[in-house]
Amino acid sequence: MKDFIFITGASGIGKTTLANGLLEHYKTACIEQHMVPEFISRDGSEPMTGELEELTCWENQVAMLMCFHRLGYKNIIASDIDDLRTADIPIVFKGTDFITIKLICSDLHQIEEQMRNRPNNGLIDFDLQKKMNKKILSVIL
Repeated sequence: MKDFIFITGASGIGKTTLANGLLEHYKTACIEQHMVPEFISRDGSEPMTGELEELTCWENQVAMLMCFHRLGYKNIIASDIDDLRTADIPIVFKGTDFITIKLICSDLHQIEEQMRNRPNNGLIDFDLQKKMNKKILSVIL
């Protein structure tokens, strides 16, 4: 039994599908980045930058995860973690027992089909996905 199960990987690769399967198996809690409430800016007038938006989402996700942990939950699933934040996991969650699962796929056709069949979202940006996947595979393989 782990405290946390982190699932990372590129868009359209099956993170949510895996998270839902683990949630069904462990009957615990699952926090995904998209669960952070919508926001525009901190004071209503300043523009929200990508960096500030990412930091706000990350800090909220960490707070929610730690809340479940304090309440005694185990096998808390955290999905849709930004690849840049993956390096922060050992620092932020030091002293807890966790596993990080990084999903990769070399079959771009499968990724495109999965992105097309997303409920409510459909294909988001397959060209960006293709570039990201190529970069990930060049580092791993």
